[in-house]
Amino acid sequence: MWRYLIPVGLFAALVGFFFVSLHRDKETLPSPLIGKVAPAFQLSSLEDPAKQVGTGDFTGRPYVLNIWGSWCVGCREEHEVLLEIAKRNEIPLVGLNWKDERDAAQRWLRQLGNPYTETAFDPEGRAGIDWGAYGAPETFLVDANGTILHKHVAPMTIEIWEQEFLPRIRQAGAARP
Repeated sequence: MWRYLIPVGLFAALVGFFFVSLHRDKETLPSPLIGKVAPAFQLSSLEDPAKQVGTGDFTGRPYVLNIWGSWCVGCREEHEVLLEIAKRNEIPLVGLNWKDERDAAQRWLRQLGNPYTETAFDPEGRAGIDWGAYGAPETFLVDANGTILHKHVAPMTIEIWEQEFLPRIRQAGAARP
């Protein structure tokens, strides 16, 4: 009898673990990179493969890095919000197109609009992994010294932008007048 109870008990514990994992708040995933220098990358531009885009392009300037893909449902949800944020001209939005097809991503931006100052193309996903990306969308706030101040996992909303990003941008002295 005991030999049947042990597998059943292990199975129940595993089901419990998965149940708890599925219902956790995905927006509060911790990032070990907060307070650390942002991982450097140098990738081809999504728009122009002959041009390079990298973290060095923003040295001395704060920016927001948004990891996205044309395959990402949450990225479509947040896209209108990113366009609105870009119109406000508060801080540069830098796109990191992650694990995508160049043609699909270019078509996406042509059809939906382009909120990004620059977009780096990361087809294998290595730069996104260096940034600790679990998936897309993920959004990082980086200060003028290249330090990651904040990370948001999930589609951006105006409320999240105003409550979590703008205060940090203003505190860092990054907001444009």
